[in-house]
Amino acid sequence: MTVQVKICGLSEPESLHAAVAGGARYIGFVFYPASPRSVSPAMAAELARLVPTGVRTVGLFVDPDDDFLEHVVSQVPFDLLQLHGKETPRRIAEVKAAFNIPVMKAIKIGGPEDLTTALEVAEVADRLLFDAKPPAKVSALPGGNGIAFDWTLLAGRSWPRPWMLSGGLNAGNVAEAVRVTGAPALDVSSGVEDRPGHKDPALVRAFLAAAAGL
Repeated sequence: MTVQVKICGLSEPESLHAAVAGGARYIGFVFYPASPRSVSPAMAAELARLVPTGVRTVGLFVDPDDDFLEHVVSQVPFDLLQLHGKETPRRIAEVKAAFNIPVMKAIKIGGPEDLTTALEVAEVADRLLFDAKPPAKVSALPGGNGIAFDWTLLAGRSWPRPWMLSGGLNAGNVAEAVRVTGAPALDVSSGVEDRPGHKDPALVRAFLAAAAGL
């Protein structure tokens, strides 16, 4: 497919198989205990064995320390680390140096002022991911909240690093999201779930089919 897709927060073989068969380019595993999508390193290692060559594995972390990263990375093979917390450019550089794995940094977008952060992060991160900033005074996870931001903020913009669009995506709006933003890659999690943390293989297939038609 022209538009690459990452299915994030996988925790079961059935949905992983649906993702791979449908053409997903990236498979994401979440290592954040507060998330309903969180998996243990042992479980992720078992699932990673089902990922064929050519499909990239991604580990999502939220403000991890080196000990926790080492604990997970020593058990699960990753092609990419996704930092989804408040990691600074300096911390991103430290993670890259310590683990020698490419890093994708999530940028939380609530308004145009947040785009300046992307330029700073792009100096050290290998990839960028634009996600929605949760509304103020709302209890929400760092990601996977099913919230979209104003896509027109990205319209006509170019970035010095490869990037993905995330936040509130589903099979019904993926075409509009790509039309407005020009996103070369999409990251979906809650948009392919039938309940928090559970990926529905049918929804995974539908999302990938919609992306494949772009």
